Amino acid sequence: MNLAQLNKTAETMVAPGRGILAADESSGTITKRFDAIGVESTPDSRRDYRELLFRSSEAMSKYISGVILYDETIRQSAKDGTPLVKIIEKAGSLPGIKVDKGTKPLPFSPGEVITEGLDGLRERLVEYRGLGARFAKWRAVIDIGPGIPSYAAIMTNAHALARYAALCQEEDIVPIVEPEVLMDGEHDTERCYVITEWLLKTVFEQLYYQKVALEGMVLKPNMVIAGKKAKSRAGVDEVAEKTVKLLRACVPAAVPGIAFLSGGQSDEDATAHLDAMNRIGGLPWRLTFSYGRALQAAPQKAWSGRPENVSAAQRAFSHRAMMNSLAARGQWKQDLEKKAA
Repeated sequence: MNLAQLNKTAETMVAPGRGILAADESSGTITKRFDAIGVESTPDSRRDYRELLFRSSEAMSKYISGVILYDETIRQSAKDGTPLVKIIEKAGSLPGIKVDKGTKPLPFSPGEVITEGLDGLRERLVEYRGLGARFAKWRAVIDIGPGIPSYAAIMTNAHALARYAALCQEEDIVPIVEPEVLMDGEHDTERCYVITEWLLKTVFEQLYYQKVALEGMVLKPNMVIAGKKAKSRAGVDEVAEKTVKLLRACVPAAVPGIAFLSGGQSDEDATAHLDAMNRIGGLPWRLTFSYGRALQAAPQKAWSGRPENVSAAQRAFSHRAMMNSLAARGQWKQDLEKKAA
C-alpha cells in the first residue's frame, strides 16, 4: 500500500470547492430516470447522456474532483471513440468505480438488507485499476422502521464496508466508505441521529480491525434528516448543527474529507444543508458533496434525450455544480438560485 499516494488522491477528491459526481446508477436505476423524461435506456443513450456531463468543461474543470462510474460506463467510449475515462481525466477530474453488487435480503432479518460483492473483489479491483479507476465506492444501506435496524444489519454491513476498504487500499485505490441511513419512513431527526451514530461508530471500529488507513479514504454518509413521512421536519440550521455534532463525535480527524450523499433531498435542500455545515467552520475534515440526483435531475430534464438540448443540459449541470461548490466553501446564497432561474 502506498499511503502517500492514497492520501494525495483522497485530498484531491475533497479539494476546496470541489466535489464528486455520482454517475454510477445501475442500468435499472438509470432506466427509471430515463423513463421519467421519456428516453429509451440503451447502452448508446446512457453513453450519450453521461458523455454530455463529462464534456461539460466548466463544471468538470472547476467544480468536480471525481466521477463515480458504473461497470458499463468505465468501459465505454464516446461517439468519437475517446474512452470516457480519458474525457474525465482530460477535464482534470479523477475516474472512480462503484464496486458493490447491490443489496440482498439479510437472512432472518425482515426488512433489512446486506450489500454483496466481496467475492472476487480483489481481482475486479486489479482490472478497474487498469481501466483507470483511482477510487472506488461501496454503499451499505440501513433502514429505520419498527424494530429495525438490528445489530445484525449494522454489524454485517459495517464489516463488509471495512473489508471492501482494505481490499481497495491494498490495490492503491481510495475507498469511498458509504454507510447510508435511508430517509424513507416516518422517523424524526433524533432517531436518525441515534441510528447514524451507532452505524458510524461501528463502521470506524471495523475499519480499525481491518487495518484501513483513515488518511487514505473518504467518508460518504447521510445527513441527520427526518424520514420523508415524518410529521415534523428540522430546519436547515438544525440539520447542519446536528450533523456536524454527530460527525465530531464519530469521525476521526485523520479522515481527509466527508463527501455527503444527497439521499433523495431536493437539489436546493442538499446545497443549503452543505452550505450551513461549512458556515459552522472549525472542522478537522473538509465537507463536500458526492451527489447523484441533486446534481443530475436538472440536466436530465433539460436534455430529455434530444441532441439539440445538450448545451442547455450542460448549463444546468454547471449551475448545480457551481452552487454546490459554493456550498462546499460556505459561500452559497439562495438568491444565486433565483438569478439563474
